[in-house]
Amino acid sequence: MDFNTSAELIALCHKENKKISEIMRLREIVYGESDAATVDARMKKALGIMKESAHAPLTKTVRSMGGMIGGEAAKLEKRRAEGKSICGSVLTKAVIYSQAVLEVNASMGVIVAAPTAGSAGVVPAVLFALAEQFDISDERLCDGLFTAGAIGSILMKNASVSGAEAGCQAEIGSAAAMASAAAVELMGGTPEQCFEAAAITIGNMLGLVCDPIAGLVEAPCQSRNAAGASNAITSAEMALADIKSAVPFNEMVDAMYRVGKKLPMELRETALGGCAATPTGCALKCKIFG
Repeated sequence: MDFNTSAELIALCHKENKKISEIMRLREIVYGESDAATVDARMKKALGIMKESAHAPLTKTVRSMGGMIGGEAAKLEKRRAEGKSICGSVLTKAVIYSQAVLEVNASMGVIVAAPTAGSAGVVPAVLFALAEQFDISDERLCDGLFTAGAIGSILMKNASVSGAEAGCQAEIGSAAAMASAAAVELMGGTPEQCFEAAAITIGNMLGLVCDPIAGLVEAPCQSRNAAGASNAITSAEMALADIKSAVPFNEMVDAMYRVGKKLPMELRETALGGCAATPTGCALKCKIFG
């Protein structure tokens, strides 16, 4: 049940007549030397943590360690409840949940790194927004997490999910690719369409730099989680309409890694370039750390 590329995983899906989530679940059982009940329990636990982190800040405001974020999710939820949102139900909720998870992370709360702490809001945001709109059960959401995990596994084997190694494209971009593939499967798409969505998603975020102000996972990280969730949803919509990426998934992954390696160190999580190096970014750093 092991695989290293999208082609290998798709071949397994066809050979076994299973979805990506089913193959990934079997892989966890085989290579994790666990029984099905243990694997399912671990995924349900992860989903529960995601759910708590996506919803808690809507009723209880938390403040980040650096003080740059906190309360954004509640503000967006208030606007949605008042019928003022311009994004539509699914996208609005995805944006809200993505903000909430980053608030929990930045206030030292418990989150699920998916694939990293700085990009932890993207996958739960997309899953819970879809779940509420289309009445998707927790059991099926766990399937979505298995699918997301499969895409993340390929990304880690062939490229990177580290902002320090390959920029924010490797964190938010990877998280968005994972979320878009999960969304496609949950909405009835094929394994091929899952990878088309993931490829489109990565292409949309190619070259995104990692420039956290004051070196903290707060700004612009929080808003980029919303961008990643939005990207995942639009890419999934395109793939479900049978729109294909001009460049196949694995080639896009290779391109992302090459681009990331060419980014100067100032734009790879060092807080020495981009937003972090602006006058305001430097002033915020001094305000936080003295």
